[in-house]
Amino acid sequence: MISNKMQELVNNNSVIREMFEEGQKLSNLYGKENVFDFSLGNPSVPTPEKIKETIIHILNTESSFTIHGYMNNSGFEDVRQKIANSINKKFNTNYNFQNIIMTVGAASGLNIVLKSILNPNEEVIVFSPFFIEYKNYVKNYDGKLTIISPNTKTFEPNLEEFEKKINNNTKAVIINTPNNPTGIVYSEETIIKISNILKEKEKEFNSTIFLISDEPYRELVYDNIVVPYVTKYYDNTFVVYSYSKSLSLPGERIGYVVIPSEMNDFENIQCAVTISNRVLGCVNAPSLMQKVIGECADLTVDISQYKKNRDLLYNSLISYNFECIKPQGAFYLFLKSPIADDKEFCKIAKKYNILMVPGSSFACPGYVRISYCVEYDMIKRSLSSFQKLAYETLKK
Repeated sequence: MISNKMQELVNNNSVIREMFEEGQKLSNLYGKENVFDFSLGNPSVPTPEKIKETIIHILNTESSFTIHGYMNNSGFEDVRQKIANSINKKFNTNYNFQNIIMTVGAASGLNIVLKSILNPNEEVIVFSPFFIEYKNYVKNYDGKLTIISPNTKTFEPNLEEFEKKINNNTKAVIINTPNNPTGIVYSEETIIKISNILKEKEKEFNSTIFLISDEPYRELVYDNIVVPYVTKYYDNTFVVYSYSKSLSLPGERIGYVVIPSEMNDFENIQCAVTISNRVLGCVNAPSLMQKVIGECADLTVDISQYKKNRDLLYNSLISYNFECIKPQGAFYLFLKSPIADDKEFCKIAKKYNILMVPGSSFACPGYVRISYCVEYDMIKRSLSSFQKLAYETLKK
């Protein structure tokens, strides 16, 4: 028999993955060109050519022992220093290799941070809507998730409720900006307000409250929007980053955690996060990809295609009388369901071979997430189906 914890996970398997599998079934029935799968956030923009060139160059010039051998659980020091240099150049920070821990993507980064700071029953606050795996990550270490209800006018955090729900058992707060699933970027004013609330609560409860900034979409922003670098506003901040989206490398599982030297108990925290890499079984981030990232830390993909997709899809859906906040970043639209039951709306959409993820999967019922990291032509082909969907559901 499997464990009780795993039984719960099995019973609540990811809706996103299920929708992706449903898309494959529909493609077999109706042909791939007639199925409009907006369920999975799998980057559609090509990986920069320099990544492939760098992989080949490293394999041809560095020793097998270096590339494929063990290293410090934190990762190669030279790579960590190059990443620190890149961050410093972009955000006017002052990091070195000791502030960087290489990770197996952002998911592993979140887990090693939570493993390092959480005691059983301590609380982690998240803002709805949020990436649903946060709930499972917190449960991995017997923590409790506290959910702040959504502000559905702007999808900026509900700070009044946030301030009220912080208590002496609050250990951490997770933010995700640009946000999955809304595409909203938290303003500098919002980051300052969150930071000031946390500083006051730390004084009130004589405790350390960590802010965890989950940033896999940092580079995917449009219309000259600026994403604030959170460590500049609050010392007790972990930045969890992944190259999955910025370089279209989700399958390579490579990222890092930033731990500022100003963080309370920095040396112990840095040591704990490093050890967590080992005891959780990651041991270290993939060695070859570390070396590649060291040479490509300043690269990004061309996001003009995502913007083109966003503009076509958003403008079309609004013209069909759907309601949606215009995304500022990432590659998701968070559409208001015309009917109260978002799962039923997704079910109706499947009649037109449209696959979306219900907002209840992100703790925000009444909405659906549409991933527009797809081919532009697929969006064009889908528009007549969205029109039919609008006609059927908006008349109700």
